[in-house]
Amino acid sequence: MNPFTIFLILIVIVAFLLVVVIMVQNPKGGGLSSSFGGGGTQQLGGVKKTGDFLDKSTWFLATALILLILASNLTIDSGGSAESKALDTEESTSMPAATPSTDNSATPIDTIGS
Repeated sequence: MNPFTIFLILIVIVAFLLVVVIMVQNPKGGGLSSSFGGGGTQQLGGVKKTGDFLDKSTWFLATALILLILASNLTIDSGGSAESKALDTEESTSMPAATPSTDNSATPIDTIGS
């Protein structure tokens, strides 16, 4: 398993967690923080203000996602399979080069007007 695949798997996991954390939040003050008694200063399991925890976890996951994406960019293999063949200067075998015609005889279009 190459490093890019590992980063790709981590990116998918972090993106999924970020979606879950964002969906749990409610912009109107409801969400997970109000469902545990409604008090903003209530302590539950040692975590004060569940909304603050969700906000911090959102920022952490977003930062982790950006860093993973940038790190995965460094691990992309720029080997021979990803090179473009459109800029090759070598002679192409699929299509012969066009050569200008040196025939000076009249074409059917030239003979119509005379």
